[in-house]
Amino acid sequence: MVAKTAGQPATPGSELPEHPDFLWENPIPKRNYDVVIVGGGGHGLATAHYLVKNHGITNIAVIERGWLAGGNMARNTTLIRSNYLWDASAAIYEHSLKLWEGLEEDLDYPILFSQRGVLNLAHTQQDVRDSHRRVEANKLNGIDAEWVDTERVRELCPIVNISSDIRYPILGATYQPRAGIAKHDYVGWAFARRVSQAGVHLIQDTEVTGFLTEGDRVVGVRTNRGDIGAGSVALAAAGHTSTLTDTLGIRVPIQSHPLQALVSELLEPVHPTIVMSNAVHVYVSQAHKGELVMGAGVDAYTGYGQRGSFHIIERQMAAAVELFPVFARAHLLRTWGGVVDVTPDASPIVGLTPYENLFLNCGWGTGGFKATPGVGDVFAHTIATGSPHELVKPFGLDRFVTGHLVDEHGAAAVAH
Repeated sequence: MVAKTAGQPATPGSELPEHPDFLWENPIPKRNYDVVIVGGGGHGLATAHYLVKNHGITNIAVIERGWLAGGNMARNTTLIRSNYLWDASAAIYEHSLKLWEGLEEDLDYPILFSQRGVLNLAHTQQDVRDSHRRVEANKLNGIDAEWVDTERVRELCPIVNISSDIRYPILGATYQPRAGIAKHDYVGWAFARRVSQAGVHLIQDTEVTGFLTEGDRVVGVRTNRGDIGAGSVALAAAGHTSTLTDTLGIRVPIQSHPLQALVSELLEPVHPTIVMSNAVHVYVSQAHKGELVMGAGVDAYTGYGQRGSFHIIERQMAAAVELFPVFARAHLLRTWGGVVDVTPDASPIVGLTPYENLFLNCGWGTGGFKATPGVGDVFAHTIATGSPHELVKPFGLDRFVTGHLVDEHGAAAVAH
C-alpha cells in the first residue's frame, strides 16, 4: 500500500492493495479431467472454487477462449444487491449476497466489497405502488428492504436532484442498505488464485468448438488445441452458450445484447451510495478510485459487440445530469460494452440438460456479477451431485416448456 505524505492529498487509487507475486499457473492441458468448465469468467471460476471447497473435486479444467475474467466480469458495473421481486430470485441473490459478505476471508484476497446501499428511485405513482409491493415482498423473504421518502433520499445521497420542478421528480425510493459494489477484477483474480493453488487447471486462449458424445453422455470437449476428455461438462459461457448447445441440438432460449457503460474522470468522494432509476434510465455509483460508474439498459438489437456507441452514451449522460446536475462538468473518461445474455422471462437458466452429465449456467442478463459466489456454490452442488440445488430448481431449462416462468422484467431495475 502506498503511504500518503502528510499534508498532501492521496493519489487516486493509492489506497488499493498491491497484488501478490503469484496469481495463477498456466498449465499444459491434460487429456482428461473429472470436470471441464467452459468459461473462465466469474461464474466458471467460482464454480471451480466451490467444487474444490465443498465437494473435494480438484481434477478440474476451466477453459477460457480469451483471458481469465476478461468477458462480462471485466465489463460490468459491479453492483451487488438482492432486492428482487419473486421468491426464487430473491433467494438466489440473497444467498449470493451473504457469500459476498464473507468472500474476502474465504478467498484470502482483498475484493474491496463496499456495502454502501442502493436506492431505486420512484418517479410516478405507479413506481411508488410497485416499489411498496417489492419492499413488502423483500421483507417476507428476509431481505433488508425499506421504503424511503424524498427527504430521506436526499439524506442518503445529498447530490441527487430532489426538486419537484424537473421532468421526472423523485417521489421516494426503495433502499437496501446491504447492497454494494466490489472491485470486479480483484474478484476474478481472487477466485483464479485460490483454485490454481488447489490444483485446478486454468487454460486460457483455448476455444471450445464442440463436444464428444457417447449416447446420452458428453465425454469430452473439442478445442482448438485438441480434444479433452471430461467426466462432466459445465457450461458457464454466458451469451455464447447457445452457439455451443446448438452443436448438440439443444435449444437454449437466450438472446445476446450489448450493454454499455462508462466512467468519468477521477473525482473526490461525492456519491456515497448507489442510485438507480428506471424512468430516467441510468444507474450511478462511485468507484474506489473516484470514477463515477454509469450504466443503463441493454441495447435493443442483438449482437456480440463489445464497444460503445455515441447515441447511447449521449442518452446516459443526459439522464445522469438530470438526476445529478453537479456532474454537468465531469469529463467522460472511458466507455465500453459487455454482452448480456437475456432469457424470455429475464431470469437465468441453471441446471440439467438432456445429456446427463452436461450442465447449464447462462441467461443472467445484468444479474451475473452480483450472483457470482451464489451461483458458483449452487452450480457446483448441481454438478457434484447430478441434481439441481434447491435454489436453482425454479431456473431449469424445462420451465420454457412447462410455462413455470420466473418473470423478473418488472423488478430487474433498468437493464432488461
